[in-house]
Amino acid sequence: MQNNVLIELNDIKKIYTVGESEVHALKGVSYSIRKGDMVAIMGPSGSGKSTMMNIIGCLDKPTAGRYILEGTEVSTFDKNQLARIRNKQIGFVFQTFNLLARTSALENTELPLLYSDVNAKTAKEMAMKSLESVGLKGRETHKTNQLSGGERQRVAIARALVNSPAVILADEPTGNLDTKTGDEIMKIFTQLNESEGITIILVTHDPEVAEFARRSIHIRDGLIERIEENGR
Repeated sequence: MQNNVLIELNDIKKIYTVGESEVHALKGVSYSIRKGDMVAIMGPSGSGKSTMMNIIGCLDKPTAGRYILEGTEVSTFDKNQLARIRNKQIGFVFQTFNLLARTSALENTELPLLYSDVNAKTAKEMAMKSLESVGLKGRETHKTNQLSGGERQRVAIARALVNSPAVILADEPTGNLDTKTGDEIMKIFTQLNESEGITIILVTHDPEVAEFARRSIHIRDGLIERIEENGR
């Protein structure tokens, strides 16, 4: 594998059993994502894009094929091994923010560090730095219910960043935001990608969100239908 390739999917297939029938969610997807890239995975409902995200994010395992992350094949890992990969190498940002209610922005950002060997003082410093990087300096002690939707998503991004992951997976990151706020969030992702070299994968149905990525991977019926360069 080339040194600058971060993610390598080789003939990934995923079959779900529903009752007595089989659903072929992915039918043989092969694609590589380089370090520092920013790509969008697009497709209609039922296309397989969410399944592809779940496999890349180590939330699910492929039925067949090889998934290599940072030079390590993770497609054969057990649940505990996948959990460690998720905590250390992958940052998640979801449409619904997934923050703990009535808990401060700082405490939410520190969460991934609870499962590491980082001491409390260092964890706080890392979380403060992460919040500052998304424009929330001075808002660290505010509870989740005191923050706007855009600020909550910024906290979610800070939490995803705090462990310095290999890749950030953002699933419909602007889905619960108005257009202006969504645009601000996408500019944060772009800046993190361009200035910090962070690899970002967006999963979206929104062409305007996908335009922020360098390229769009269109999934249909469990296969890559086409790849579009976005000119970034």
